[in-house]
Amino acid sequence: METPGNEVFRDSIGTINDEGKRNWVFPKKPSGPYYDKRKLVSYFLLAFLIAAPFVKINGNQFLMFNVLERRFNIFGFPFWPQDFHLFVISMIIGVVFITLFTVGFGRIFCGWICPQTIFMEMVFRRIEYWIDGDRNKQIRLEKQKWNAEKIKKRTLKWSIFLIISFVIANVFLAYLIGSDKLLRYIKEGPSEHLSTLFPLLIFTGVFYFVFAWFREQVCIIACPYGRLQGVLLDNKSIVVAYDHKRGEGENGRKKFRKNEDRNALGHGDCIDCFQCVNVCPTGIDIRNGTQLECVNCTACIDECDTIMEKINLPKGLIRYASEDNIEKKEPFKLTARMKGYIAVLLILIGVLAGMLALRNDVEARILRLPGQLYEHKDNNIISNVYTYKLVNKTTETIENVTFKLRGIEGNIKLVSTSESFVVSSQGLAEGTLFIELKQSLLSGDKNNLTIDVYSGNKLIETTSVTFLGPRSYN
Repeated sequence: METPGNEVFRDSIGTINDEGKRNWVFPKKPSGPYYDKRKLVSYFLLAFLIAAPFVKINGNQFLMFNVLERRFNIFGFPFWPQDFHLFVISMIIGVVFITLFTVGFGRIFCGWICPQTIFMEMVFRRIEYWIDGDRNKQIRLEKQKWNAEKIKKRTLKWSIFLIISFVIANVFLAYLIGSDKLLRYIKEGPSEHLSTLFPLLIFTGVFYFVFAWFREQVCIIACPYGRLQGVLLDNKSIVVAYDHKRGEGENGRKKFRKNEDRNALGHGDCIDCFQCVNVCPTGIDIRNGTQLECVNCTACIDECDTIMEKINLPKGLIRYASEDNIEKKEPFKLTARMKGYIAVLLILIGVLAGMLALRNDVEARILRLPGQLYEHKDNNIISNVYTYKLVNKTTETIENVTFKLRGIEGNIKLVSTSESFVVSSQGLAEGTLFIELKQSLLSGDKNNLTIDVYSGNKLIETTSVTFLGPRSYN
């Protein structure tokens, strides 16, 4: 364990060498119980990530983030521009949840759930291990001259990386424009949709650049979450930690020698084999303590446990633990800060659930036409002109839509050929209408009216408008 006065490792990131150049990381292929669990979680999340835009619930895409049309689907619930407040609350819930998890369990999201880590470690690196071999073979290949073997392996690897990047870009596009539209574009051919093809190729290039070259730099440089954990973590947070008290002993770590009594010599259980460093995908030494670059991937835990097992020492020299657990043997418990985040999270979830329960499948908005005053007609009739918009948030067509005044006699006339209309599935209907009332029914120059929206005989929405009339002088 580095002493507080000798924390040179914090002066630069692990992927930069002494000359300030890129220090390419060649991690050893991980193995062990945690890695096996991560593979199961990763394969499940990969399947979910690829399938989510193509799965539908009640006709709604399971996940969609159509920023251009401002339409979002989250777990099958559609969110329109009118529901933006619900979308914002959903995003805040996600942020609070990740913050709560970080306070309690460090950067576990990065190592187990983050798409960048899953694709990098479970897709691209595994392909790299298959083609280039493990750490030592990759280092030799990197130093090797460009002969037939190196050209063959580089061409094969980069081609596969490019194909996978193209597939990821298509899945990403399905989230943005909708899977139905994407499949239709594919069927019609790229030449018919060049305006979509070019962004698709740009995204392919971005993904290829990230996974083929930028790699772990995304987690270290681009992602703000690593810096956020420095604010959120405390001594009670569970992180991937090196037990420096056990590993260093009184006289520090020492290379392993057979039949040597390490305890009598005052040395800790760490044999300075550097396997935890070699297996790290961001190239850090976990023995220096919690660091910005650590994504809590557990590769060092598996590797250290394997070494401990080989030399007949207890496992857990590197493990999930808090600083207080290592220093004071304190077990994990909820802190006041965590309880506060849990309370906020539960309140937000309750608010969102209530808003979703009260939300209508159809939203109507009727507004007076700007700049238009009321109009006198025969028989003391006062007329106001309005524009209306009806949003159908369902996947079913709403037919025979009509407007009716509630609690007052009057007429609503649509500026169309019929008195009713149709709102297509997940569509918008808009137009103009007139409301006509007898002047004797008005109570002043401004009157609040309630309008019911019907589909046939079924009430589907209610809205209100302001009706202008002559000012009364009593």
